Amino acid sequence: MKKFLAAICAACLLITGCGDEKPAEPVNNVGKTKIGVINRLNVSELEYNELMTKLEKMYKPDKAAISAEYKYFDKMSDLQLALESGKIDMLSTYQNVADYMVQHSNNKEILPSERHLQDSFCFALRKGDTKLQNELNKAIKAMTADGTLSKLVKQYISELKEGEEPHAVPITKIDGADTIKVAVTGDLPPFDLILSDGTPAGYSTAVLSEISKRIGKNIELISIDSGARSSILSSKGADVVFWVSVPKDSTLLPNNIDQPEGIIISEPYYHDTITHIGLKQ
Repeated sequence: MKKFLAAICAACLLITGCGDEKPAEPVNNVGKTKIGVINRLNVSELEYNELMTKLEKMYKPDKAAISAEYKYFDKMSDLQLALESGKIDMLSTYQNVADYMVQHSNNKEILPSERHLQDSFCFALRKGDTKLQNELNKAIKAMTADGTLSKLVKQYISELKEGEEPHAVPITKIDGADTIKVAVTGDLPPFDLILSDGTPAGYSTAVLSEISKRIGKNIELISIDSGARSSILSSKGADVVFWVSVPKDSTLLPNNIDQPEGIIISEPYYHDTITHIGLKQ
């Protein structure tokens, strides 16, 4: 009889959680749209999801459940593979990248967005390299004032012909000048592009070619994944990282979301809107 009662109680526990046991909580991410994003350097994936949850509640205060779950990726190629394989439902990137990717793909499309968050792009340097920071800032301000940056944006981004691959802009060697190593990722084409043969090209090379002339220093390009932007600086594998992003509206996202401790940034030299890409249905 005791064995019989024990069997009944065990069955009860399995089915209903009898006694003091509570039913298992539902999995939080069930039914959520999975969105892939290049990782932010100064917040974890968990923290980023918390920030985006606050944003979603701000835009949709009456909505009971949060509809999105963000997944971090170190590089764009992995992000695209995850989209193609169905591991994520869409990827989050910038408008210039979305336009480029859709033009170079038959199965992707830009998705409608309810938010229009914008980021500014800056050079990143090690804390303490203020002399170089000041040189870069002076060059950026001058290139903004004389229209050079606007011209390069048109040539290599906004007016790039559909399906066209931007070329690599050579960086002229300056005899006797110091050399700084600048890390580029290729993860945000055509803004930051590395061609299939491994050659950096597009807007990044055009900007850095002009920067080199204006600060009187040689520039050596180092190719890295976006996820290594912080470590390449701390390990002194590079002196400058071509981009980190700064939210234009700090009331929505913190200014240092992509700026870890020990990193300083330049004046912004480019701005763009965040958008999403999905597979065509």
